[in-house]
Amino acid sequence: MTGVVVFGSINADLIFVVETLPTPGQTLMASAMTIGPGGKGANQAVAAARDGAPSVMAGAVGQDSLNSAAMAGLVAAGVNVSRVARCDAPTGCASICTDRNGSNQIAVAPGANHEANADTVDNALLGPGSVLVTQMEADFEETAAIIRRAKVSGARTIHNLAPAAPLAPDALRLVDVLVVNEDEADWLARHEGLSGSDAVALHAGLGITVIRTLGSEGVEWAGRDERGRLAAAPVRALDTTAAGDCFVGVLAASLHRGEKLSAAICRANVAAAIACTRRGSQSSLPNAAEIDATLQQGTFQ
Repeated sequence: MTGVVVFGSINADLIFVVETLPTPGQTLMASAMTIGPGGKGANQAVAAARDGAPSVMAGAVGQDSLNSAAMAGLVAAGVNVSRVARCDAPTGCASICTDRNGSNQIAVAPGANHEANADTVDNALLGPGSVLVTQMEADFEETAAIIRRAKVSGARTIHNLAPAAPLAPDALRLVDVLVVNEDEADWLARHEGLSGSDAVALHAGLGITVIRTLGSEGVEWAGRDERGRLAAAPVRALDTTAAGDCFVGVLAASLHRGEKLSAAICRANVAAAIACTRRGSQSSLPNAAEIDATLQQGTFQ
């Protein structure tokens, strides 16, 4: 089968709504708290599925009381979860504070995510016509291993270097599309000894297509055949949690459908903006009809 295959993290998110983000040593009373599904990998798989791509999630959860909450969004979105393992480690969990301006502060306990094994993804899922998506919330060696296998098998690869951490240099340079935000780009430029952290400089230094998301300033990209920049869609952000994951998932779905990179980035940019207008992680992710309607309108409500 062809589709979007995501190897990475699956979490239960504990989301606290606060007036302002806490400072060191400060205790705040939240106005609300919800428990929902999250994790960068799961968020990206759900985003791709909601945008119409057949999607497979590969990862690991615990055998504890949080695993059902962590898996709920994947199941509801119709993601194939047959490659999600159950292990003795606790299910990954994130504590997320969001303030009145939509900014967030996140602490993650990876738990079972570090038990995810790339071998759960059979080679039949990594052939031509498939798009592999990875991040940095699973074991780094397993992540590098599946990128190498995907390259040999002919799948297109998207790697989200989030959170910023070292990936094996050979695996990083095998990636077809690298997605980073500004902080991750700065870290990568320092780590690689590059002269700049914009998309053009990272592309020149790594030899791969790089997309750098810029928050309220939009997105820029650079590759062998094209480069460009888009402004951010004008929205009032309520919660930026999972907006980056939404971008990656919709980008993968768009590329799987055969869209050109610039068109895929435009669609992902709009989808991420929609996600910022809603609270929550997977609950904020738009479906294909919503993205289509917003693209046709050309404006945001």
